[in-house]
Amino acid sequence: MKKIFFFTFIIVFFSQCNSVKNHNKQVEQLLSEKKLKSDTDFAYKKLKKLHPNLYWYISKEALDYKFDSLKTTITKPMRSFDFYKKISPIIASVRQGHMSVYPNMKRMTKKEGVALTRKGIGPFSQFDFEINDNKLYVLKNKSYNKAIQPGTEIVAINNQNPSELLQNYNMLFTSDGFNQTFKKSRLAKNFASYYSNENGIKDSIVYEFKFLDTLKTVTIKRQIVDSVKSEDKPAKKRLTVHEKKAKKEQQKAEKTKKSIYGYNEVNKNYNRNLRFIESDSSIAIMKINGFSIGNPYRFYRQSFKKIKDFKSKTLIIDLRDNPGGSLQEIAHLYSYLADSTFVFSQKSEVVSKTSLLQADYFKGGSLSTKALKVIFSPLYYGYTFFKVHKSEDGKYNYTTKDAKPQHVDLNAFKGKIYVLINGGSFSASCILSSNLKGSKRAFFVGQETGGAFNGTVAGRMPLIQLPNSKINVRVGLMCIKPFHNNDILGRGIFPDKEIVPTFEDKINDKDPELDWVLKDINANN
Repeated sequence: MKKIFFFTFIIVFFSQCNSVKNHNKQVEQLLSEKKLKSDTDFAYKKLKKLHPNLYWYISKEALDYKFDSLKTTITKPMRSFDFYKKISPIIASVRQGHMSVYPNMKRMTKKEGVALTRKGIGPFSQFDFEINDNKLYVLKNKSYNKAIQPGTEIVAINNQNPSELLQNYNMLFTSDGFNQTFKKSRLAKNFASYYSNENGIKDSIVYEFKFLDTLKTVTIKRQIVDSVKSEDKPAKKRLTVHEKKAKKEQQKAEKTKKSIYGYNEVNKNYNRNLRFIESDSSIAIMKINGFSIGNPYRFYRQSFKKIKDFKSKTLIIDLRDNPGGSLQEIAHLYSYLADSTFVFSQKSEVVSKTSLLQADYFKGGSLSTKALKVIFSPLYYGYTFFKVHKSEDGKYNYTTKDAKPQHVDLNAFKGKIYVLINGGSFSASCILSSNLKGSKRAFFVGQETGGAFNGTVAGRMPLIQLPNSKINVRVGLMCIKPFHNNDILGRGIFPDKEIVPTFEDKINDKDPELDWVLKDINANN
């Protein structure tokens, strides 16, 4: 039995190594002009077949011209990554923020991945970046070199000019429509990914920093997180029966909170949070980092019950840097915020009766999960197919309960609502904001949202792989629009009170938006 296991391990190990080796060899191969032009046609054909509102922000004639022009620039063989840099700006010209292009990158074997992890945190991950006037700055320094001050400008990365890099990377993705705030926010967060895609994963980077007109060259290497040595660990205290019980109850409570609030193991924070300020709890602040992990239904039920019990008069909802998530969650949250019976969204438009069947139903999950998906796939595909109906105008719509009248919750908040927004507010957070703004239910403070007021194309978003270059294009299959719309094409939700934090505010962890709201509440009171 041991011999069988050993030989099976050897076969799997070497097959994986060969698979990675062959893949990496293919990544570096030059692709012929014919294959690259074929991929260009394939990409456009798929967009027209699956995207329900392809010409929302660009005319068909203009997009036709861009794809035809791309093919004329392909005059010699090139690598897949070079083709990625050419086709990405064309797809970005559709101006749909959810539609992304992913290059075909080199892979690591499991052994190489483990070895890299053991080397420690990479030289990019040791900083948080900020972009200001097309320049790159250090917002937070998490490296071992504490001499690098927040607010330091990065004037070179391995002898490359960051401003030129920012200009190049800015062309590889888009916001929804003609929004002015999203790209700056997204590029600062994803700068390291774009750089690594182009230059590979680095164990060290030579930075040239500029602070107070002083230039300094610093090499940042991978940083191994120091573990506490066994001799430094405090001796375990022998607990009494009562203390053991209390500790067990505390651990159980923390586990329950993590499951409800949605604990992010990477960022070490909660996805949703509720706190009260003022001694009488008259002001409640609900911070929502994303509409994803956790148990939102229990969180909102408990939170709004508590807000009602505490008789809070004002609710501040913080949606800054909230990238979105579940449409069902935001519709449920809105039932606690609306002041009367409401319709949350319009019917979602799709291309055809069968376009939603292109979604990545079997993607992800363990073998057991995939096995269950196989068993229930007839139900899934049948349900999806029959949920799509052709309307009188000839368009196909996917109908959900969110497009029908709904009642407000018994614990719905009746007081004054403020919503904090910025360029990082995107997708589902904007659908929620559009309805709050359109119904005049809330007062908005901050910056224009990163997502558009009138909706987005998202929902189910499969990856479409181009046959030759193996580049992946993520395409939204559903055009989702909030119930409330406006006449401004391709712009976000504008604040009622615009407040743009300065770079100094961010460095010093100041919150001018929240400060303004609290002053406004006190002034009105």
